[in-house]
Amino acid sequence: MSDQDQAEIRLEFARLKQEHADFDAAINAMIATGCDPLQIQRMKKKKLVLKDRLRALESSVIPDIIA
Repeated sequence: MSDQDQAEIRLEFARLKQEHADFDAAINAMIATGCDPLQIQRMKKKKLVLKDRLRALESSVIPDIIA
């Protein structure tokens, strides 16, 4: 993997991490205001999809080392 590829992956990782944090803040605000539970569940599901994507990106950058 080239340095440019790794830089792009790291940039995407940072963007997704910020988006994940934004979802977390939005969910907490929705809970605090007593928003519709179905909307909250949908937001949590989107947040989970982002988390899965973050893990996939992280594993593509960090090589598996078998000790």
